[in-house]
Amino acid sequence: MRGIVLEWRKNVKESEGAFRIKAEKKDGEMKIVIGNDHAALEMKREIAEYLKGKGIEVLNVGTDSPERYPYPLAGYHVAKTVAEGGADCGIAICGTGIGISLAANKVPGIRAFACSEPYSSEMAKRHNNANVLCFGARVVGTELAKRIVDAWLNAEFEGGRHKERVDMITELERNGRLEENRL
Repeated sequence: MRGIVLEWRKNVKESEGAFRIKAEKKDGEMKIVIGNDHAALEMKREIAEYLKGKGIEVLNVGTDSPERYPYPLAGYHVAKTVAEGGADCGIAICGTGIGISLAANKVPGIRAFACSEPYSSEMAKRHNNANVLCFGARVVGTELAKRIVDAWLNAEFEGGRHKERVDMITELERNGRLEENRL
């Protein structure tokens, strides 16, 4: 089992909150916030235990009740925690992963993505420096969810031309538009 080391790059001009995750872990160094709606209660519990088993600190901001709980709230709480530096990255789970990712992406500085297989999860980190992973408890089973999580956590942001594109996303977020001369 490979471990994880988080490198937090503070004061990065174009991409605040950019981080890279490497394949060694120093105990106690990583904290992941996890949140869910009612549809993902059991999946959240299983993924949280899986992460704890890897020595990762898990902060639960989701519901622990089977009663109806709106996915926009869960996505917001995960995203806000990451954006404010309360966790290194986040995992948000609802029925499909779609609605919770839409909500999380409304928080400035968040690059959330909905995912249902490991390759896209890895590429979301390598090319987009994604900081919130979202998936659906009704879409993926527990073992596949673990593979998706591992692919994301073990990937490293490549920077270079990808950093330029992430910077464009940040510019769009800040200004509501992109300058055409960036093409």
